[in-house]
Amino acid sequence: MPSISFDTHKFIRRLREAGISEKHAEAIAEAFREANLEAEIATKTDLRELEYRLIIKLGTMIVVAIGVVATLVKLL
Repeated sequence: MPSISFDTHKFIRRLREAGISEKHAEAIAEAFREANLEAEIATKTDLRELEYRLIIKLGTMIVVAIGVVATLVKLL
């Protein structure tokens, strides 16, 4: 499962610079890390694969529709 990667040290340092204590900054960073592990995030690769699958399905539907229309034309 994809996850967001981030620099924990930089994250904590920025929180510290904003006036949050070291202990609280570390707790926030840990909570953020855990939330990202549980999140279901679509990556560009995931979206590209979905696009390809949709293109194939749509193409198949078009080919079937053309076949049905051609068959109906022959019958009439």
